[in-house]
Amino acid sequence: MNIKKGLFISLLAVSTALINNAAAGEDGVTIYFARHGKTVLNTYDRAQGWADSPLVAPGIETARYLGAGLKGIPFGRYYTSDAGRQRETMQIILQEMGQPQAPVVELLGLREVFFGGFEGLSLADMLDLAAKKLGFADRKAMDIVMPAMPLVIDAISQIDEKQAAENAAQVKARTQQALHTMVQDALKAGDKHVLAVSSGLSILMMISDLTDNPAKNRPLANAAVVKITYKNGKYTVADIGDMQYVAKGKAALEKTP
Repeated sequence: MNIKKGLFISLLAVSTALINNAAAGEDGVTIYFARHGKTVLNTYDRAQGWADSPLVAPGIETARYLGAGLKGIPFGRYYTSDAGRQRETMQIILQEMGQPQAPVVELLGLREVFFGGFEGLSLADMLDLAAKKLGFADRKAMDIVMPAMPLVIDAISQIDEKQAAENAAQVKARTQQALHTMVQDALKAGDKHVLAVSSGLSILMMISDLTDNPAKNRPLANAAVVKITYKNGKYTVADIGDMQYVAKGKAALEKTP
């Protein structure tokens, strides 16, 4: 082998290694999904999907705690849907993080489940009917067994007299597409941390087939965080319903004179 040919092969090997290492390095994004703060319709125990209402005082307070608890994480991108409660929660978070002017991208895929004819009606009544559709006496009996969330969403869709409520497959498809969009945007920009404010059931539907953790079938508290990591083409759900950021932020704000 002559010197030029040997040098060429060596350079090619080094270049290939660098490309492979770069590809491996770029596959690392962590997305923090937070449920919005408590709203008027939450307070009245009403079904709130595409219907919307503003945050109440406790919801604003919890959103402030969340923002203070997330402060210091180097988020590169921010997302919500077009729902006012999600937008409001995000703005409070950004204010507490010292980033009030940060741009926020809206993705319709991050909307809550659409409950069709049940929108704005009693949440308890809707869940009682869904429970009976699934063979339970009522929602309390259903809660004990904790059926898979997609089954509950499909039951609501099937009993909706308006025949407009989304089914589980529809919600999962749009939320996971939104997740994919966020990850691809982050990879292109080189961002490692992303914050998104969405809604409880839509987040749970997003992760319904991404983890075996039974917590995916339990309702999320307002301002709870679900953390998803993407690396080497694989999604991993690291935390579900995490309230540590709210607790941390509350402690920090209560110490502030």
